[in-house]
Amino acid sequence: MPHAAPPEDLPPEITGPSAWYGPDMAAGGAWVRPLAAAEVAEVERAVAAFAATGREIATMTREQFALPTLGPVLQRVLADVLDGRGFALLRGLPVQRWSIREAATAFFGLGTHLGSARSQNAKGHVLGHVRDLGLSSDNPAVRIYQTRERQTFHTDSCDVVGLLCLKTARSGGLSALVSSVTIFNEMRRRRPDLARLLFQPIATDRRGEVPAGQRPYFLIPVLNWHQGHLSAIYQRQYIDSAQRFPDAPRLTPALTEALDLFDALANDPALHFTMALEPGDVQLVNNHTLLHDRTGFEDWPEPERKRHLLRLWLAAGARPLPLVFAERFGTVAPGERGGIIVPGTLLNAPLDAV
Repeated sequence: MPHAAPPEDLPPEITGPSAWYGPDMAAGGAWVRPLAAAEVAEVERAVAAFAATGREIATMTREQFALPTLGPVLQRVLADVLDGRGFALLRGLPVQRWSIREAATAFFGLGTHLGSARSQNAKGHVLGHVRDLGLSSDNPAVRIYQTRERQTFHTDSCDVVGLLCLKTARSGGLSALVSSVTIFNEMRRRRPDLARLLFQPIATDRRGEVPAGQRPYFLIPVLNWHQGHLSAIYQRQYIDSAQRFPDAPRLTPALTEALDLFDALANDPALHFTMALEPGDVQLVNNHTLLHDRTGFEDWPEPERKRHLLRLWLAAGARPLPLVFAERFGTVAPGERGGIIVPGTLLNAPLDAV
């Protein structure tokens, strides 16, 4: 896969709604869109209609989940996610009274109006379950969403990630967001020499989920400037664990310093903010302009009360991505890019964490 050379000079400082600071977002609430009773009723009618077909959730199309009123609203919300601040929160799905199948159907159905669901792991899950499975990220075959550890700021391998909160933890488990555009702007002002290093390819561990013909890691710069767009792809733990492969390019002291500054800025309360997701909340996040995180949490002892979120990885929008993203996204074609496909993968939407 050809790699673009780092820019001879850095891209210009980026302005606009994607270059925000956390305290400003925390002080406002324009990113919350409560669902009206009529909109919820429309979702429930669509759930019942799809259930009557007997089809598998993973096969659902937008036409099979009719939202004549809410559908156009979702398109406006998506526009703000793709071209505005980069995130939104839909509030008010009545998940407490729904079965897991009803919640999964509703969430996947909403997703069909936002984009194309992509596989989130080697098992082909187009509907993911974010739960603590009692695992540890010290195991290189484990991904952090399967633990109760803090995730740290990162991106997922898709255009937009969606989360539906079903149950909250006993304590912790807050969602955190930070603008990767703002991080770049700050690095550009403070240490342009280090910012420039993040435009060179960096090895990131695939954690054992390796597509046919690919290395066990991918090589994509953290920051990518392409056709006037800055797009980030990042997971520090997986960058560090990729060093276990002898043929992976080594992290130099200067590059490590650049990654450390990137992390320090992401973790700075002057840049990020946190939110507590409530049952029935749907969070949508643009992976190209934002990093997301989850704080560590303590769960309930009762299995039926444990923290549980559903997740969608969506191909959404037409932002141009550099060809190097195909190493992770499979393709850079809008509507088809993103996700994880390995030999033997069959797409499915499980109703429990497996």
